[in-house]
Amino acid sequence: MTTEPNAKHPATLTIHDFGQIADVALDLGDLTVLVGAQGTGKSLALQWLKVALDGHHVVRALKDAGHDVSQPRTLVDLIFGVGMGEAWRDGSEVTFGGVRVDPASLKKGRSEAERLFFIPAHRSMLISDGWASPFQKLSADTPVVARIFSQNLFDRFSARGGGPLFPVSRKLKEAYRDRIQSAIFHGGSVGLEQDAQHAKRLKLTHGKAQLPFMTWTAGQREFTPLLLGLYHLLPSTKQAKQPGVEWVVIEEPEMGLHPEAINVVLLLVLDLLWRGYKVVLSTHSPHVLTAVWMLQRLRSLGADWRLLCRAFGMGNSSSLRPVAEAALTKEYRVHLLAFQKDGKVRSTDISQLDPDAEGTAESEWGGLTGYSSRFGEAVRAAVNEKAP
Repeated sequence: MTTEPNAKHPATLTIHDFGQIADVALDLGDLTVLVGAQGTGKSLALQWLKVALDGHHVVRALKDAGHDVSQPRTLVDLIFGVGMGEAWRDGSEVTFGGVRVDPASLKKGRSEAERLFFIPAHRSMLISDGWASPFQKLSADTPVVARIFSQNLFDRFSARGGGPLFPVSRKLKEAYRDRIQSAIFHGGSVGLEQDAQHAKRLKLTHGKAQLPFMTWTAGQREFTPLLLGLYHLLPSTKQAKQPGVEWVVIEEPEMGLHPEAINVVLLLVLDLLWRGYKVVLSTHSPHVLTAVWMLQRLRSLGADWRLLCRAFGMGNSSSLRPVAEAALTKEYRVHLLAFQKDGKVRSTDISQLDPDAEGTAESEWGGLTGYSSRFGEAVRAAVNEKAP
């Protein structure tokens, strides 16, 4: 069942007794960030958000690919990947905006347009041979969000004629393109080439050299499908948004990227916020949380937009003024998903990111700064031991 938050309940996603998750409650802001160790269910939570908003659309895609969606546990398998059907138990419950999301009812009703665009982690695996696979070519082992994203890439590749995929003058602000070029592609051009068998493949061109996809750096392979997904959300027309899409999920935007390139991705996220999307990220990067911490502090201090531009190395770029000003008005939320003593996962709201908080969950930013602190303490102890 596709849900709509009602007036009495804000945009809150709750998950109870699903797989390793005992209880998770995620209050979602304009930008929401999920942190936690591997296996704590961040991706499961984000996939439930997709189902809550686009349940009918997801079921229609599965049915069109020839899957049997008549049984609830089979449907859970198809949505989350084979083997996950058993994660839905008699006591399992998911709600969004106070409305229950029940797998048994997802197949009822009409198929609606996508309201949430999901960019999954490990996106380079979807184009490992340089060409994206259509939905039906990916097996049910692949979560449905990845299959839908791969179909979007496939459609974009198939419709593409000549010319580069990057840089493209009508795509993205010039300031973003320049930073992407310097931080990721280093003067190269991304496009599609046709091989001897007349099959098209992604290529990266540097001068006379044309590099096939698997020879690219890990960061280039992960960033390119992310960038192409953002093309879908940042239309080149006068429209600010993709019609119908209200939410964006990006899993691990930092994958394979140098901090300078992560800054570029964060600038693009701020652009999404300016356009009116609500964005949810999952991350293992302290760099991402440091940026969120800064945004919160600058907002609370009523800071000038120029400070934000300078922080991202953009000087006083007037073209980014509306993006920076909007960023300083947004609501930022951070949630930690962590295993508890009973071996089950529960969530903690650590949105304040207060390094002086009594609880280590917040003071160590979900564990992302804890090791740095302990490493520093070890060095200080060694220095003190050597002191006369």
